[in-house]
Amino acid sequence: MKIGYACKTVGVSNTDMKSCTLKNASSERITEITKHNLHVLNNIIDYNINNNINLFRISSDLIPFGSSEINDVKWWEIFSKELSLIGDKIKSSNMRVSVHPGQYTVLNSNNNDVVRRAIDDLTYHTRILDSLGLNSQHKMILHIGGAYNNKKLAIERFIENYKKLEDNIKYRLVIENDDKIYNIEEVLDIGIKLDIPVIFDNLHHEINNVNNICSEKYWIEQCKSTWKKEDGNQKIHYSQQAENKRIGSHSDTIGIKDFMVFFNMLDRDDIDIMLEVKDKNLSCVKCINCTDFNIKIIALEKEWSKYKYNVLERSHSDYIKIRNLLKNKEDFNAVSFYTLLEKGLKSQGDIGSLVNGALHVWGYFKNKTSEKEKHNFFKYLENFQQQKSNINPVKNYLNKLAQKYNEDYLLKSYYFIM
Repeated sequence: MKIGYACKTVGVSNTDMKSCTLKNASSERITEITKHNLHVLNNIIDYNINNNINLFRISSDLIPFGSSEINDVKWWEIFSKELSLIGDKIKSSNMRVSVHPGQYTVLNSNNNDVVRRAIDDLTYHTRILDSLGLNSQHKMILHIGGAYNNKKLAIERFIENYKKLEDNIKYRLVIENDDKIYNIEEVLDIGIKLDIPVIFDNLHHEINNVNNICSEKYWIEQCKSTWKKEDGNQKIHYSQQAENKRIGSHSDTIGIKDFMVFFNMLDRDDIDIMLEVKDKNLSCVKCINCTDFNIKIIALEKEWSKYKYNVLERSHSDYIKIRNLLKNKEDFNAVSFYTLLEKGLKSQGDIGSLVNGALHVWGYFKNKTSEKEKHNFFKYLENFQQQKSNINPVKNYLNKLAQKYNEDYLLKSYYFIM
């Protein structure tokens, strides 16, 4: 089993992709951004390898205006060496990657121009995977599209347009149920007719359900039959509904207790789970650690080193509970650790706890800084205590000091980003 995340990282340096506006999309600028973004992708792949993350979705923003006529740069030729290097890393680490064209890539549109642009976009995404030298286990995910007031005809258009696609696109394509129009039963029917692997999305299914009789496990098992050996392990999408947000919004983090209920229900190790969640790799590492029955205490201690000051500034009591949990090196539980961590991170904190957290972080610098830096820090802290400002100026200043004095422990933590 592989557990992965989509497109972006949280708290990992040098992993931010660039883009440009239409008016600035010259060939030179597109080439420059493509070079940067491939460097970023290489960094993300390295991060994934170092953190035992073997499933990842590559951002559609990798190449600026990748499917547009505006982009006349033959990036797959210019950067063939870089793409080959990244592809080799993916293959040698047994990582599986995917791409997911967005909501405007609609193959069953009743507008021929929209269909043409959709095919251009599918061609672009396919070229990314082809240029990396990856086999058919690395997939491109697509939704069926709209209903256009006649779902039967819309399905027929999808089938007709799919048959016109180039073989190298069909080789990659998988289809997924959505949260508004096409439920899992309808997508499965299309997948079986066209011999396309089907991805089950749990949150989409929860919102756009077939009926209340068949379980999630039933539909997941039905989808399994559409995945052939050359497609690799069956792949599913997992997410949780965000609290107090519109229906279908992904949660900020994966609640570990609910995830473990889902994971245990699967009772399989021949299935890959793509997490769709706002905190990306953070939830991914959490879920990997909680499903690793051979996990070592050092893995949780490493996680704690990144989160400890975020918890301290919110809840001193939860901070102490987690420290005590980690003292037992022989009898520990990853789910218990993350359950406490989630509780601590959900706490709001007050002026006293936020000051306490800031002072602990300040301890890394108090014997290094100049008198002016000490004055500045305590002035920011005083303004916060007197409610003249929020905590952000204090943390921003501490972040500058961490960078200046190269405090790697702090820079690798999440204190400055959460």
